[in-house]
Amino acid sequence: MRRRRPATENDAGSTLLLTIFYGFLATVLILTCVAATSLYLERKRLFTLADGAALAGAEAFDLDDVTAEAGLLRARLDSVRVEAAAEQYLAATPHNGLDELTLVSAASADGRSATVSLRSTWRPPVLALMLPAGIPIDVTAVARSVFW
Repeated sequence: MRRRRPATENDAGSTLLLTIFYGFLATVLILTCVAATSLYLERKRLFTLADGAALAGAEAFDLDDVTAEAGLLRARLDSVRVEAAAEQYLAATPHNGLDELTLVSAASADGRSATVSLRSTWRPPVLALMLPAGIPIDVTAVARSVFW
């Protein structure tokens, strides 16, 4: 037969405090994971949009701008056309949920590839009181048109 240990005054309520603490810790951990996942997905959406804008910019050339170099056809890109194509792409593409989306730059530095940089602001889905202004996200995508 087991002997029961007599209850002491020091044991009263210790389980309740541990339960409250671990419940709070689990809630904070879950909300942190939700926020991190939201940030990751928001960045991926912004990068996908930048990639499409860069591709549109890489195809912003006339047939008169295509030259043959060493047996290969190459298109010569103009930064003004790249920027116009990227702006037109962003205007035509839905981007719901991306707050304060701005086209930072769209240009062709080497005349062969289009580089597009976008900026947006991420706001956490939960706990918006901790980050009311949000976190800026910057992405850059590069695309090049190639003739086969």
